[in-house]
Amino acid sequence: MLLYWILFIGIAVLSYIVQASLQSKFNKYSQIPVDGGLTGRDVAERMLREHGIYDVQVTCIEGTLTDHYDPTKKTVNLSEAVYRSNSVMAAAVAAHECGHAVQHEVGYAPLKLRSALVPVVSFSSKIVMWVLLGGMLLLKVFPQLMLAGIILFALTTLFSIVTLPVEINASSRALAWLNQTGITNSYNHPYAQKALRSAAYTYVVGALSSLATLLYYIMIFTGGSRR
Repeated sequence: MLLYWILFIGIAVLSYIVQASLQSKFNKYSQIPVDGGLTGRDVAERMLREHGIYDVQVTCIEGTLTDHYDPTKKTVNLSEAVYRSNSVMAAAVAAHECGHAVQHEVGYAPLKLRSALVPVVSFSSKIVMWVLLGGMLLLKVFPQLMLAGIILFALTTLFSIVTLPVEINASSRALAWLNQTGITNSYNHPYAQKALRSAAYTYVVGALSSLATLLYYIMIFTGGSRR
């Protein structure tokens, strides 16, 4: 159990460092413009067109780092700081989200798997903590409840793991396209790479955290069932 807490604290510290690094890069690279003065919206619309995607709308949403692609509504949703900015950060983020739209268009397998998991994970996330709590309280008399909670939580862990190749691939598509089109150049392209790499690290830490928590619940279950 001590080993778990060391691992848990280590992941929490790592998560803080990664988030702080991402925010720092966002602030820094938001001050560096791309050639041609293209805004995040311009970059997104151009990338979609050049990949033959005409049924996806680019919209502006509130918040910071809230950018995402919605496959159900077929919208690339960009935060205002990305949507209106002509910075290398805005270009990288916009192209990354369009990378998801390209994945959707070509039927990228990990994205299809993640999309299939969404309704299941959405349901399980609403009840999993209650099931696990009840399972821990009734572990000696009704261990099946704890096992059910572990299975539900394992689905969220699987979702986190499946998300990794989806995000990494979207960044690879974005960086390759930005480089090929000349939107980024030899000076600012490394900044786009660093920004998207930092964003990817947040998903890695999230997956590790979910996996560590899953192992914790498994340890409780196996320890309690042996008594």
